[in-house]
Amino acid sequence: MHRRLFPFGHHFVYRVFSLYLNLDEIGGLDRRLRLFGHNRRALFSFHDSDHGPRDGSPLRPWLEEHLAKAGIELEGGSIELLCFPRILGYVFNPLTVWFCRHRDGTLKALLYEVSNTFGERHCYLLPVEKGWREGQPLNQSCRKGFYVSPFLPIAGEYRFRVLPPQERLSLGIRLTMPEGDQLVAVQTGQRAELSDRALAKLFFSYPLMTAKVMVAIHWEALQLWRKGAAYFRRPAPPADLVALKRESGQNQAKSVSYPEAAE
Repeated sequence: MHRRLFPFGHHFVYRVFSLYLNLDEIGGLDRRLRLFGHNRRALFSFHDSDHGPRDGSPLRPWLEEHLAKAGIELEGGSIELLCFPRILGYVFNPLTVWFCRHRDGTLKALLYEVSNTFGERHCYLLPVEKGWREGQPLNQSCRKGFYVSPFLPIAGEYRFRVLPPQERLSLGIRLTMPEGDQLVAVQTGQRAELSDRALAKLFFSYPLMTAKVMVAIHWEALQLWRKGAAYFRRPAPPADLVALKRESGQNQAKSVSYPEAAE
């Protein structure tokens, strides 16, 4: 669900599905599932080149390097991604969320990888503040520093509210300006087993979903243009792919509530 609050209202809801993958288990899924491939053609696939540095190199060392720069060590803990898969070779991920855990299972950081339709991307690496407990909503915030939509300036603050995936997923994002919240986006979901049967059902329930995501983005942009949304020129992307935020007792966003996506 996306809802624009000012200078005019605009609201839409789409049904989608995502994969929640442990980086260390993707190769095993490739061998176990007939409909899923890792770095190869398949009905559904995950390619390392779609994420991180996008050069096809292994993703874990890349992320661990940036975690180390932020003073975060996982010591071999799991890294899990919430993302769209390629379907028949095509994918566009507006947002991929990486969940980084210490080897004792403690969630240490989230990386929000944001992509725009111009082939650019930027990542926000945010530590999990001390005092957070598993099962509670996680509130994080950072300054917006990347051009996403022609109808939004590079200004304001992102405020994330995440319930890390267990049986259910809840992910909320607010873009907050001095005047108040300008945009609210929410994704909710129910966990299901990853199997060939489930993938086959998804293919027919959400045919060509990843292509439809791109079509929907441009369709909604057309509606914003027709409503008279202001246009902002696209600057060069940030020089650094990953924006780091070190752990601090002042970093955590205030608790906020988000409207649920419609069923």
